Amino acid sequence: MTSGAAELGRDPWRRGLARGLLHRFPSVDGFGEVPVVAITARELAGLRDEPACAHNAKAKSGCARPKPGATAGGCAFDGAQIALLPIADVAHIVHGPIACAGSSWDNRGTRSSGPALYRIGMTTDLTEQDIIMGRGEKRLIHAIRQAIDSYAPAAVFVYNTCVPALTGDDLDAVCAEAARRWGTPVVPVDAAGFYGTKNLGNRIAGEAMVRHVIGTREPDPPPADSRRPGVTVHDIGLVGEFNIAGELWHVTPLFDQLGLRVVGTLSGDARFRDVQCLHRAEALMMVCSKAMINVARKLHDSYGMPWFEGSFYGVADVSAALRDFARLLDDPALPARTEALIAREEARIDAALAPWRRRLAGKRALLYTGGVKSWSVVAALQDLGLEVVATGTRKSTEEDKARIRQLMGEDAVMIDDGNPRALLEIVRAEKVDVLIAGGRNMYTALKAKLPFLDINQERTFAYAGYDGMVELARQLVLTLDSPIWPLVRAPAPWAATGAEAAA
Repeated sequence: MTSGAAELGRDPWRRGLARGLLHRFPSVDGFGEVPVVAITARELAGLRDEPACAHNAKAKSGCARPKPGATAGGCAFDGAQIALLPIADVAHIVHGPIACAGSSWDNRGTRSSGPALYRIGMTTDLTEQDIIMGRGEKRLIHAIRQAIDSYAPAAVFVYNTCVPALTGDDLDAVCAEAARRWGTPVVPVDAAGFYGTKNLGNRIAGEAMVRHVIGTREPDPPPADSRRPGVTVHDIGLVGEFNIAGELWHVTPLFDQLGLRVVGTLSGDARFRDVQCLHRAEALMMVCSKAMINVARKLHDSYGMPWFEGSFYGVADVSAALRDFARLLDDPALPARTEALIAREEARIDAALAPWRRRLAGKRALLYTGGVKSWSVVAALQDLGLEVVATGTRKSTEEDKARIRQLMGEDAVMIDDGNPRALLEIVRAEKVDVLIAGGRNMYTALKAKLPFLDINQERTFAYAGYDGMVELARQLVLTLDSPIWPLVRAPAPWAATGAEAAA
């Protein structure tokens, strides 16, 4: 096969300049110029200055710009990849050096009820020779062809990374040519890591879905067995729900009982055809705070789709989400049906949680997470009888912080910089019984001989929905009551023997 540019019959650098997608910078030696690809500065600014984001309610609009070192907690590429990876029947190709794929693959415990293609790591594995010789486009088109021939995916998603963005690979042109040649949708996701933070990558991923996928197919009619007498089936959508540890499966049975069909999710346990139909949802729920709020806004602007922000963590929040769907959908019979379901489920779950609440009452927890979990998990823990002494707000919006104050009071302790020393100082000062945080904080807790529970995306237990509350309570009790803690906190046996001998 010929080189990528020759195969496409065009010069990608000149074409990119003509379209305004390349920015010219002087080369290091002063001769010629180095083109830098990709999404335009105006488009990036538009994603940061998202109109629906709470940051724009202030006089100074726009989300915070990236600062040196800001991508240490996840770059734009990482954010885009984990946002779309749960689409299970898609071939996900990382266009870049192998470290980009190897360092980020499978860092979110999302699950699929069917295809497992998303579990296969694919990368173009660019080396020094490919970069020097400008063979990135050739490797990419070979990779797309191999993925289609080997796995027959519903679609191919290609993720741009820093190196091909700097060397000028024309991602859009290669993907368009591959889609034309092999008849499979090939979607470019231009989210090079240096564009910004993980949250920006989430929005870039959502923008790619709005531009290339959503609205390209109409949904199938509801199955015959869902047409129950007197029950109107309504199509709903979920954005920012990633089915971590199978959490979505705790919620969908509730929707089924109400006659609500999840026509599309972005992107928990999703199929490519589901995402294509998301524009036909009658109401939309933004689950993961503001990660992909641009999708909700654009679907509202284009299709008049009403949406709300909610959470599936905690009994009260699950009930509130069901009520919000009933409020937004035009069905006079739905609110009464929803209240009957809520009353039945809350009575059932209260009985199931009673013994766990007695064992957790009065325990003090330090929650270090961010985004929607900074307040939604607070509500869940309080419902179980724990006292939350502080919560992390590193990735939280001002609206998230307002909800924290509503739950914990105006003097709520919010942690923006969760370095180990700061966390342990709060643990000692507040007499914390358990640290609830992400996996990277596990060893901080274990070195401090403190019970630890993983709440972030790497976890293997589902805490969403009514049944998820029982699992959360069970894991907390198992963590707190583990027999290891009295042993590791007691003096070492040889220390006591040495003291007796000295006496």
